[in-house]
Amino acid sequence: MQVKDSVVLVTGGASGLGEATVRSFAGRGAKAAILDMSREAGEKLAAELGDRAIFIQTNVADGDSVQQAVNATMEKFGGIHVVVNCAGIGVADKVLGKNGPAPLENFSRVIQVNLVGSFNVIRLAAEKMVKNDPNGDGERGVIINTASVAAFEGQVGQAAYSASKGGLVSMILPVARELAAYGIRVMGIAPGIFDTPMLGQLPEHVRTALGLMVPFPARLGKPSEFARLALDIVENPMLNGDTIRLDGAIRMQPK
Repeated sequence: MQVKDSVVLVTGGASGLGEATVRSFAGRGAKAAILDMSREAGEKLAAELGDRAIFIQTNVADGDSVQQAVNATMEKFGGIHVVVNCAGIGVADKVLGKNGPAPLENFSRVIQVNLVGSFNVIRLAAEKMVKNDPNGDGERGVIINTASVAAFEGQVGQAAYSASKGGLVSMILPVARELAAYGIRVMGIAPGIFDTPMLGQLPEHVRTALGLMVPFPARLGKPSEFARLALDIVENPMLNGDTIRLDGAIRMQPK
């Protein structure tokens, strides 16, 4: 699928991996719908990109909120060709912590945002994608989910996060098989340790130590490298139904 003049809807699009994705697609001539909870950051990015971008404050875990965002994107740009689900949260809880069992509400919230939220966006965006005119390969759209290496090597305290990302990985193939009938591809990216706002809160020496855990290149991943892979997925029609690790060959240790 051509990126130029396509419409990309990016959740978590106001910061980190999502912001880099919005910037990369817009830089290649796409129009971008930025979905995020942060109004200030989202409006700032949309203003910077001008008429080729729109910001919609969106709670991905809420059906009505996502439906309104999808409708606003359709009204502004007339279609949706690409979805990149970057919205996500992480809560570190041991099953049995110092204060007793992990709070159930923390586990439920991570699943609700990361897994249910991604499915929520997929189902509502796909309804619009199927109405796109197909290209020469019969392709109407591309959906990319952001998983994590934690889906495969979750660490102590990551039960909720790993479960949510593992669920995303498991969901990709059945959704890809179903939407293949409409010419819609579904893929996942599983980043390793990336330089995102979440890691930005850590001291510099901790960030450096994390980067050195990566075999090669021995550094934190750059959000632009995630965005580059998303572009490659969109432009390569044979990429479908699988998750690509983007991790510098790291395999996470138990702690």
